[in-house]
Amino acid sequence: MFTQRLAARVSASRANFGALRSGRAVVTVATIAILAIPVTQCSAQTLPSGSLGSAGSSPEVPTEDTLPELAVTTVLDGLDHPWDVVAAPDGAIVTGQRSGGFIVRRSDGSTGPVAADLSDLYARSETGLMGIALARDFAQSRTLYTCQGFSAGGVTDIRVISWTVDAGWTELTRTGTVLSGLPVSSGRHGGCRILAAEDGTLFVGTGDSANPGVPQDPNSLGGKVLHVNTDGTPAAGNPNPSSPVYTLGHRNVQGLAVQPGTGRLYSVEQGTSVDDELNLLTPGGNYGYRPDRLPGTYDESVPMTDPSRVPGAIEAVWSSGNSTLATASAAFVSGPQWGQWDGSVVIGGLKSKELIFLRLSGDGRSVDAQAYGLENQYGRLRSVTPTANGSLLVTTDNGDNDSVLLVTPSP
Repeated sequence: MFTQRLAARVSASRANFGALRSGRAVVTVATIAILAIPVTQCSAQTLPSGSLGSAGSSPEVPTEDTLPELAVTTVLDGLDHPWDVVAAPDGAIVTGQRSGGFIVRRSDGSTGPVAADLSDLYARSETGLMGIALARDFAQSRTLYTCQGFSAGGVTDIRVISWTVDAGWTELTRTGTVLSGLPVSSGRHGGCRILAAEDGTLFVGTGDSANPGVPQDPNSLGGKVLHVNTDGTPAAGNPNPSSPVYTLGHRNVQGLAVQPGTGRLYSVEQGTSVDDELNLLTPGGNYGYRPDRLPGTYDESVPMTDPSRVPGAIEAVWSSGNSTLATASAAFVSGPQWGQWDGSVVIGGLKSKELIFLRLSGDGRSVDAQAYGLENQYGRLRSVTPTANGSLLVTTDNGDNDSVLLVTPSP
């Protein structure tokens, strides 16, 4: 059975995922009032736990078949490439479609669009309406942030925008631009993930726009993790007090997560044809991607971490090995219902169509074990967002009736 499953996974990892259909979102009411009633009352599908292996999994990390069973319920569907999802303190669940448009499920179970002016949205290839984060004081300020492509007045870039939302979740009002000038070209490698830190500052992971000089250029905001105050000024503790750059040498940062209890900040980024990475970030750290070996050419044959051409490059905590999984997000799971995986990091897999769980070592610099969930059940899985009760919100990214899922482990 293991051989058959592994062969199927390898075949899936080689499939062509490029031709995805796009369509206008039609939101349907889910079968439960999410987070408003106990999970035990939900009508859900129970799925088997993680497998014994994954195509492209890091060979030196043991794979365990010890995940709890995962119950899955659809929260929103009829979506077109929902890039991120957040759960607000008032019980609302909000997502945004990459090509434009916010959709909400309110605490009373009602669903629908949230009006917002996206007339200047630049949506092309991998770029569009991407990361969403709630301000730490959202309950008081009703402020949220988005990372999105922008095109107006002869300027095309990627920006972090601030918004406020009314109490009924009917309209978002733009209140300012936090960051501008994140590079974009064809739309490839646009990033762009936002994490609101406990102190209210923002970390922003960015892509390198498939430009060979960007990842190692300290003056470019691409291929970086940025750290800023909510007015866009560099946050305290940045290596260069006048710059928002926190770390550099990244290819396409897709996930940011802080480990509870330690404050360690991790990023997830997508590899070339090998080595998706989980990185432990340190201020001023260079993570070694330098695709400028050939003059004027974006050379993706270089290593993801290249210490020979980038002295002092920091090695990844984990990499996918000789085949990419298209890692797309990161979060930490918590609660006794997760069993042996309580406190592990979970990553959404696009190409591998699964959730990837990694149990970190005590010092957070290596991985002791890995496991896989929801394999080939819902297609490409992008964002993972923890909820207050320890469940996960997960977005699919198939381009054909995409969904926001609630994933709950059985104790």
